[in-house]
Amino acid sequence: MKQILTILLFTCAILLRAQCPAENKAFVAGEKLSYDLYFNWNFIWIKAGTAYYSTKSATYNGEKCLRTDLISLSNKRCSAFFPMKDTIMAYLTEDLVPLYFRKGADEGKRYTVDQVWYSYKDGKTMLKQRYKNHKGKVYNYSSVRSDCVYDMASMLSLARSFDPNVYCKKSGQRFTFNLASGDEVQEEILEFNGRKKWKANDGVTYKCLIFTLIDDEDEKKERRLLTFYITDDDNHLPIRIDFYLKFGTAKAFLTKSENVKNPQTSIVKKK
Repeated sequence: MKQILTILLFTCAILLRAQCPAENKAFVAGEKLSYDLYFNWNFIWIKAGTAYYSTKSATYNGEKCLRTDLISLSNKRCSAFFPMKDTIMAYLTEDLVPLYFRKGADEGKRYTVDQVWYSYKDGKTMLKQRYKNHKGKVYNYSSVRSDCVYDMASMLSLARSFDPNVYCKKSGQRFTFNLASGDEVQEEILEFNGRKKWKANDGVTYKCLIFTLIDDEDEKKERRLLTFYITDDDNHLPIRIDFYLKFGTAKAFLTKSENVKNPQTSIVKKK
């Protein structure tokens, strides 16, 4: 999956670090989230595996920071026709500025790696990017930018701390942001799709905010990348994610949350 779950508070100033720091209001080191994964295969939904998302305290280049990990694993049944093991790891400062990103996608005989290194100087963002394709060939890129750039992991962390009462006033509201991978920096669109109650796989019904991530690289036709539901409270827990893939659709449903930072005021009905 080239793109994955993410939201951005886009309207932020370019500060001394040439990036957009933000107060972390939503999560703490020690938070752990678990998900069930489902694939749609020829109009049939099957349980495909599990996913785990965690945050921990870490050190990067001598600087105290946070590390996030997202691991997706297909089960034996799914591995028979579509083996998958995706690992996404990122380091970011305690004020949610990205430092390093890595995504390893192991899909059967195909293994690809995206990496992004960030550094900041004189009001500029300096990027070093590396992409390793499934044949083992490595491509290196570098650029200097004056605007804010994120990857899919740091974007998700930042998104969970923004105020939806300011940026989600009406359905259809859109924002743009810069998303980096191992070989490109691309402008994407985030669209707010309103509010809805949803029962997750932990048996709890939550009030949710709904968003869709859109790729508009093709000027003639926009392409949905994913739709996701986050809790309408200060935690902004991702409880449902719909992935629009080339070969079908995948969904992830929350099964368990641990060490959540704030009161879960979005709960409508407990199991």
